[in-house]
Amino acid sequence: MKDIHIKNKKASHNFEFIEKYIAGVELDGTEVKSIRMGKASIVDSYCYFHNNELWVKGMHIAEYYWGNINNHVPKRERKLLLKRKELNKLLKATQEKGYSIVATRMFINDRGWVKIEIALAKGKKTHDKRDDLRTKDMKREMDRVKKINI
Repeated sequence: MKDIHIKNKKASHNFEFIEKYIAGVELDGTEVKSIRMGKASIVDSYCYFHNNELWVKGMHIAEYYWGNINNHVPKRERKLLLKRKELNKLLKATQEKGYSIVATRMFINDRGWVKIEIALAKGKKTHDKRDDLRTKDMKREMDRVKKINI
């Protein structure tokens, strides 16, 4: 069985992560099969609260190729499974201005369950993004110079 790690690279560019959580996802059978084939994307996904439950919106799981009339809707909203204490903490944090919850990674754990890593995040300003790119470029350049000298 191959490792499934679906990442949201855009999120780390646009947000500063404050705290990360691992949550279960309520899925249909054909959705799990599609994820095992690697046919999912969490690029534009974000989380929101509805009736004190956490939901993820914008997560795309492609229809299962061999699915029939029981196939799932690719862009439906899915419920996230967290402990009540964690949900209350996230709810309180998102009521403050500037904080949101974004999906950063989806994977299958050792027991075969689909999990999603979410992060309490604060949006970056444009100058913060530029600073991050500058430091990343400097680090890459220093690593390159070290390899040449060795």
